Amino acid sequence: MKGVTVRELHLMEDFEAVSLLYADIWGSGPGSSPISAEVMRALSHAGNYVAGAYEGGRLVGASVAFLGEPIGTVLHSHITGAAMGRGVGLALKSHQRQWALARRLTRITWTYDPLIRRNAYFNLVKLGARPEEYLTSFYGAMDDAINGGDESDRVLAAWDLTAPTPLKTALSQLETGSSRLETGPSPLGTAPSSLEVTELPAGAAHSVRNREGRPEAARTDAETVLIDLPDDIEALRRTDPGAAWAWRLAVRESLGGLLTGGARVVGLHERRRYVIQRTSTPA
Repeated sequence: MKGVTVRELHLMEDFEAVSLLYADIWGSGPGSSPISAEVMRALSHAGNYVAGAYEGGRLVGASVAFLGEPIGTVLHSHITGAAMGRGVGLALKSHQRQWALARRLTRITWTYDPLIRRNAYFNLVKLGARPEEYLTSFYGAMDDAINGGDESDRVLAAWDLTAPTPLKTALSQLETGSSRLETGPSPLGTAPSSLEVTELPAGAAHSVRNREGRPEAARTDAETVLIDLPDDIEALRRTDPGAAWAWRLAVRESLGGLLTGGARVVGLHERRRYVIQRTSTPA
């Protein structure tokens, strides 16, 4: 986060800059940004969250969120876009968390594409958010450069601001002057602040396995279920749409079915597979 400054936005020219940045990130063109400056203006004026991240005075990321149900408890983060690889996303989430806590909110939710590995890692491991619900084709078909005409399945992630998360621990250590951030990986089930799994329990079994770039689905009654992710779903949508669609259907059926049935995502293993625990083994 060094060199990145995050601040709330209130001026129309700032919202216009964010709209253009989003259009560039999503590859949707200036006239079809994921969110317009006018909508951001209205959300901000009504007391919601619109913030920009700046590096050397240049806009490099932004986040838009609005208050949700239950009122006075939840902030729903609708869209966050950032330059990758420079800590911009983490800086935005840190600022968003502080904004929410200042208003006595206890929970931030957002949706993400469960097929994008880097997003799963950021949400589950870096932040400690918990996937709660699988939403099939949440936004309908999307034709921007990132989604490539795929259906917009999303996972609803929830960030408990009262729980010991990796980001909360890191910020606390920075505030007390510690130079070492204790946010490393941990075995399954041993640290509520981390969803990075380094050791799998005996009997864990795949319901979706990556076989040379394509998903191989299998039925399993194991208590701990593993769901592999594609190496780069965004590239696959461009180079092999059939394989990308096969991944969408396989993960939808497996992850969606498990979450609907009450199972919990308890971590991410080797940055490439979800680890899901059933509440009870089916008969």
